[in-house]
Amino acid sequence: MKNEDVHRCAWPKDDPLYVKYHDEEWGVPVYDDDTLFEFLTLETFQAGLSWITVLRKRENFRKAFDNFDYNKIAHYDENKYKELLQNSGIIRNKLKIKATITNAQAFMKIQEEFGSFSKYIWDFVDGKPIKNTLKDHRDAPANTPLSDIISKDLKKRGFKFVGTTVVYAHMQATGMVNDHEVSCFRYNEV
Repeated sequence: MKNEDVHRCAWPKDDPLYVKYHDEEWGVPVYDDDTLFEFLTLETFQAGLSWITVLRKRENFRKAFDNFDYNKIAHYDENKYKELLQNSGIIRNKLKIKATITNAQAFMKIQEEFGSFSKYIWDFVDGKPIKNTLKDHRDAPANTPLSDIISKDLKKRGFKFVGTTVVYAHMQATGMVNDHEVSCFRYNEV
C-alpha cells in the first residue's frame, strides 16, 4: 500500500523496505519455531543498532547462517565461526556470532523440554497477543516487567544477547504484543 492510501505507524517513514516489513510482518503472531529463531537471531544482531540496519542485511544473514537452520547453527565449528567473521554482508561482531551458535543450542534444549520453542515463549502470554493501545509509536516502552521475566528466564537457559529490550523488540516483531498505533491500518489486522 502506498503511504498516502492508509494511516500506518510513523516509524517506517517512507523507506520501502521498512514499510513492507511494517505492513506484512511486524506484529503478526508467529508460532513456528523456524521463524521465531530467525527473529531471535536478527534481534541478537540488532542489539545496540537500528532495526533497519539489520533488515537491510537480512538476506545476507539468511545465506550466511544456513537459512537460520538452528540444527546446523548449533553445530558450527571454529572454521565456520571464522568464515562468518570474514563475511562483510553481515554484522561481524564476534560476541553476537558466538551468541547465535549458543542460542541455537539453547533453543533446541527448550524444544526438547517444551515440545517447541513456540509453546515455551507463547506460554508467557497465555498463547495470545497482548493488545496495547498506543496513540503514538514513541509511547511504546523499550521493555516491560514481562520482557524482564522472559529475558531472565532465557539467560538462565543459556541464551546470550537477550536483554529485556531485545526481548521486548522480539515480542513486538513476532506479535506477542501488538504495539501498532491504534490508528494504524494494521492494528486490528494483527
